Amino acid sequence: MADSTALSPAAADRPVYVIGGGPGGLAVAYTLRARGIRAVVLEKSDRVGASWRGHYDRLHLHTTRRLSGLPGLPMPRRFGRWVSRDDVVRYLEKYAEHHELEIVTGVEVSRVDRAPDGQGWLLHATGGRELTGAAVVVATGYNHTPHLPDWPGREEYTGELLHASAYRNAEPYAGRDVLVVGVGNTGAEIAVDLVEGGASRVRLAVRTAPHIVRRSTAGWAAQYSGVLVRRLPVGLVDRLSRPLAKVSVPDLSAHGLPRPDTGLYSRVLEGAVPVQDVGLIDAIRAGKVEVVAAVDGFEDGKVALADGTFVEPDAVVAATGYRRGLEGLVGHLDVLDSRGKPLAHGARTPAGAPGLYFTGFTNPISGMLRELAMDAEKIARAVAKRGAERLSRLPVA
Repeated sequence: MADSTALSPAAADRPVYVIGGGPGGLAVAYTLRARGIRAVVLEKSDRVGASWRGHYDRLHLHTTRRLSGLPGLPMPRRFGRWVSRDDVVRYLEKYAEHHELEIVTGVEVSRVDRAPDGQGWLLHATGGRELTGAAVVVATGYNHTPHLPDWPGREEYTGELLHASAYRNAEPYAGRDVLVVGVGNTGAEIAVDLVEGGASRVRLAVRTAPHIVRRSTAGWAAQYSGVLVRRLPVGLVDRLSRPLAKVSVPDLSAHGLPRPDTGLYSRVLEGAVPVQDVGLIDAIRAGKVEVVAAVDGFEDGKVALADGTFVEPDAVVAATGYRRGLEGLVGHLDVLDSRGKPLAHGARTPAGAPGLYFTGFTNPISGMLRELAMDAEKIARAVAKRGAERLSRLPVA
């Protein structure tokens, strides 16, 4: 539960530092500012929304515009129902400008320690800076550090191998044979992009069959269902989702992609959200995307698959996920679990770390941006409860 210990006068002039200038960090900065609490966003790149700028070109939100806006500023109607990557970036820029947020770019925080006086936190940052904050909100993002599995033979492989974070569009792969590894939302969408962009052959390496849902059915967005079942018992949601999947999604078993054995919501809690269909189902049924076994390694310039076969694509795109990358920043504070995820998030702080908050490190079925907006409000209330009257106040105009 959130710590309620009031801050001492010695910490009265210290701001709340927010690490990360993505949607989570900006939302928290605004909700704190709206309560009269000074919040300073520290962003390591030169602009807000850095991770969004690096996503592939065709990316659109899988959540609706209406349920993806951050506190204090809805997304414009002209963005359409499924907002594009570029429009998300425009929105984040406008959000920071509209709310006159205090953002310092080009500053990377490498480590967070308890302040020497026991009141707040000491941040070690670029250029030898040492910044002391009354509280800290870590909002560095769910997709922070690209993860490339240490496949046997990977270091000796001379073919083209890139992580999905480096993929932009299909243009460089027109007329080429491409293997996409991983069937999360990123891998599924890149596979479709390659097909539509003219790749001569597209294979999709799958280790565990995913749950696939239609992004929208008769105008009903999949996100709406995610919101409705967010608080229901896991077993109940698993049972309800099975007949719905059979009605809305065709059986792809004959194409190498059987229905999953585990329940949809059980998989979500394990960290695997459903794949929202943006053309993958049709591409698989048409034979334009071939499902193959998982990658086991590399050997003699070929890719070894788990079923004992080998393939020799022109390029391999590894949609193999990300790490949170929090170990160096806060790992020494005993606030992370064995997988490197925060032990607490939102308004809750880890035991023994009052005033240290985390946002954006879950992958909710109801939508990441919606969750970030809700977390921002909760964090602002928690900070205020700790003694907002003693935090550095914004000057009155």
